Amino acid sequence: MKIYTKTGDQGLTSLIGGTRVPKSSLRIDCYGTVDELNSYVGLVRDQDVNATRRDLLKEIQDRLFTIGASLASDPEKSRMKIPDLRPEDVALLEREMDRMNESLPELRVFVLPGGHQSVSFAHVARCVCRRAERLVIQLREDSFVADLVVMYLNRLSDFLFVLSRQMAHELNAEEVKWEPRM
Repeated sequence: MKIYTKTGDQGLTSLIGGTRVPKSSLRIDCYGTVDELNSYVGLVRDQDVNATRRDLLKEIQDRLFTIGASLASDPEKSRMKIPDLRPEDVALLEREMDRMNESLPELRVFVLPGGHQSVSFAHVARCVCRRAERLVIQLREDSFVADLVVMYLNRLSDFLFVLSRQMAHELNAEEVKWEPRM
């Protein structure tokens, strides 16, 4: 089977359900950004510091594929069964954040991304997650998007921030505090 179909050469693509839309549509931007996020989460997962979290990060990647399938579906026409998010997916992120926060010093200042390359990758993933969330919220203004999709992306960006702090802690990397110029 060839990977290329040539059906997108005119700037259109198909949603799950068969509807053809411009590749510049907000829906495509949403699931493309979620795909970009998934790639960054894979990069974070590949960092040595995350050896004990690889299964969790892989599960997060799976949930991002679920979100991508949801966003790639025409809410008016899709009859195809696609995976769904569940409230326990959000609860897992919350539990993991709570667990990591138990070993971290209380955050009293803003921190700048950096301190170690692995930590910076987690911050990039967090930023892409926030962008995906903003785009999905914009899409939701005119089209159906499950509430759990927005909730999961919101919680995931928080998780990625806490993960970046946990990684810095485990790597003995300095958390770079923002010291505003006054």
